[in-house]
Amino acid sequence: MYKLIIFDLDNTLTKSKETIDEEMSELFFKLLKEKKVAVISGGSMAQMEKELIFLLKIDSNFSNLHIFPTDGTAYFAWSIKNGKWEMIYQEAMSGKDKIKIIDAFSKVLKEIDFYTKYAREDDWGELIEDRVSSITFSALGQNAPLNIKEKWDCDQKKRLEIKKMLEKVIPEFEIGVAGTTSIDVTAKGQNKAYGIEKMVEYLKVPKNEMIFIGDSLFAGGNDNPVINTGVNAISVKNPEETKDLIKKIIGNTL
Repeated sequence: MYKLIIFDLDNTLTKSKETIDEEMSELFFKLLKEKKVAVISGGSMAQMEKELIFLLKIDSNFSNLHIFPTDGTAYFAWSIKNGKWEMIYQEAMSGKDKIKIIDAFSKVLKEIDFYTKYAREDDWGELIEDRVSSITFSALGQNAPLNIKEKWDCDQKKRLEIKKMLEKVIPEFEIGVAGTTSIDVTAKGQNKAYGIEKMVEYLKVPKNEMIFIGDSLFAGGNDNPVINTGVNAISVKNPEETKDLIKKIIGNTL
């Protein structure tokens, strides 16, 4: 029924900033034999390699796999000729815009007394990451332990509050809650709906033959813009639910 299966990454294919497990790798191997697959994430290409690509079986049909980092503002495809992943396009954010976004985060975090309320360990990494075409805020640091991240904002209320305040300071940007502790900021209109349009353009698959699977389809989540594209979207809570859906797709029951 579907020619293109589209997945979010964190909390959909794998736990936040963790690597896919052996079962997911095997399911991807089987799925790529039959279908075109796209993975779209707020993460960078390096993050997607670490969490997904490097864990796939080396004899997977990579020509059927299409990688869209930073909410579709970049696209990487497998080159059979060169035997490697090649960048098809990447849209960079200007230095001026990056400074404006970082300043907005500083202002909002200071206003809610973030650093006093939410103490963290210094070795958990930076809070702000420049991903070329986006800026990502990781509330506890990019390397915070998963068990601590999962408890920090399980109902998204903390990040949705920050998002609402940011929208007043920088309304000209796209802001979305992502992963377990993250907030992604891109240029206005450059969200996962934008990524879907790029898939139509580059992969030549109509929207009625696509299906999207993600964990952040709720209002304010970075998967939510997909709903307005007309693409059939299915919400999952975790990678285990995603595995069940992949099994149904492989078995032609979805």
